[in-house]
Amino acid sequence: MNNETDDRSEAVELDPMDPNTMASLKHWGDPLDLPGGREMASDVAIDCGWGRLIFGQTFSNPRELANLLRLEREGRRDIALYVREPHLVLSHAPQDLFMDPSLTFRLDFRRYRKLPARPETLVIRELTAEDDQPKINRLHMARGMVPAYDGFYTKLNDKPELTVLVAEDRHSGEIIGCVTGVDHREAFNDPDNGCSLWALVTDPQTQVPAVGEWLSRHLIEMMIARGRSFIDLSVMHDNEPAINLYEKLGFRQVPVYCVKHKNSINERLFIGEDPEEDLNIYARLITKEARRRGIAVEVLDAEGGFFRLSLAGRWVTCRESLSEMTSAVAMSRCDDKAVTRRLLQKEGLRVPEQVTAGDDETIENFVSRHRAVVVKPARGEQGRGIQVGLTEVDEIKAAVASARAFCDKVLLEQCVSGDDLRVIVIDYQVVAAAVRRPPSVCGDGSHSIGELIERLSRRREAATDGESRIPLDAETERCVRRAGYSLDQVLPGGEWLQVRTTANLHTGGTIHDVTADLHPVLSSAAVRAAKALEIPVVGLDFMVPDVSGPDYAIIEANERPGLANHEPQPTVERFVDLLFPHTRSQNSKHLNQRSDA
Repeated sequence: MNNETDDRSEAVELDPMDPNTMASLKHWGDPLDLPGGREMASDVAIDCGWGRLIFGQTFSNPRELANLLRLEREGRRDIALYVREPHLVLSHAPQDLFMDPSLTFRLDFRRYRKLPARPETLVIRELTAEDDQPKINRLHMARGMVPAYDGFYTKLNDKPELTVLVAEDRHSGEIIGCVTGVDHREAFNDPDNGCSLWALVTDPQTQVPAVGEWLSRHLIEMMIARGRSFIDLSVMHDNEPAINLYEKLGFRQVPVYCVKHKNSINERLFIGEDPEEDLNIYARLITKEARRRGIAVEVLDAEGGFFRLSLAGRWVTCRESLSEMTSAVAMSRCDDKAVTRRLLQKEGLRVPEQVTAGDDETIENFVSRHRAVVVKPARGEQGRGIQVGLTEVDEIKAAVASARAFCDKVLLEQCVSGDDLRVIVIDYQVVAAAVRRPPSVCGDGSHSIGELIERLSRRREAATDGESRIPLDAETERCVRRAGYSLDQVLPGGEWLQVRTTANLHTGGTIHDVTADLHPVLSSAAVRAAKALEIPVVGLDFMVPDVSGPDYAIIEANERPGLANHEPQPTVERFVDLLFPHTRSQNSKHLNQRSDA
């Protein structure tokens, strides 16, 4: 779950139609006397790493608030919340500022109901100096959120108003979520005794359920223990999954608004509707980057992902990441997996043994030479018709018959063990690398395996804009049965079960960035493969025992790789650089540069 890091805070009764609500709103912006002679601080803005959180109720002069917002640093995102008179603030800088189209929600802690136990697979704790902070930044970037600047997290000991929590997958040890809490009493001596939740993010690839909910709950319970009265957050008005979660926790919408500075990060919030909204996510990311550079976009067939880009008399037609710069010959080389393998083998690259599935004798001879076999259609994409790790002749024959529904020519391939690695090469340079993992479910002791798969499938679909889902088909049933279960059995609590053998995104697989860890031999092999195929944009599928080691086997090449799957690596920027090299700018940077912004 992701609330787009737009979460806020305020001080008002829950029902916006209640007269008490408006009475409470009246004092915002006025200096208040507090018990013990302490006053609420004035003109407060706190550094949150991604930008400044500006408390509007501490400003008495709207012009000063507007001027502060206009001083926003490049690459940051400042937010002014609890602005008493937002229309007056906007009037002082109408060209530079805008009203954020988000909703503010509040949880009165009297409404909160604690659940008895957290899932066994999830650990939630405060961030420590030993945590891999660049990986936390990559989580935010993968969700299109602004990462904290380099060194910010080391300052948390000097910021008592901030609490940063991380969620850790107990099974893998990976950090799969993060949230920031702001204590208003510590920040500006808040007379309303509130706090707020910010920058909630979860790994879009995690298979652990309800990470966002448990991060929110942990923060809520910490703030209750501190004696705070309520917690606020803000969420985009159209983020229905997040809104549904917050309402389930007891949050209610309140009439609180925020003002932001116009910048490239939040451009989509003030320029109006996206003219390419009917395109899928793979095409839409490219057209968005093109328009950012002043390149005109014409949608030719939204359903098929076809569009035309034009600038200064130059036109390029694309289908997602497949463009006119990829020749028909190069495309046909990738389209037939047997041809791909022969060309790569001729180049001296390592590929698994492969034969065309013919008569029973061919199948039996191939199985006798290899412990496990992959059956795949010679043509096809998105993992359709592929079965991995088959060992019995009868099941291989059945898989061959099934694969022929997708292509008459079916291949038998040596099954190579290891991690499924996708490497993106653009303009004969490696731009991104990611390990792909098959979908797995974790038992909770109450739901059937089929129900767990359906729940995970819904989360994968939501995280990928509808591109990833786990089919409850014969292959899923085979994988579950091979593990000794059936779909209607209950999986014991804490036990993990892999439910597919393939790691394709479209059948529920997850993608984990490993660009920084890629061994030079793997990088070199990917570039050599692209050159052998004479293709300028390609996704190469490797099987590797370790991404940081030199051993590999290349199993496929994809002429239309999904660039959206490799965020936050700059795959889309490099693609547009290839098509329109004169639009390349200093702002087009690699991840290690961007994460230090």
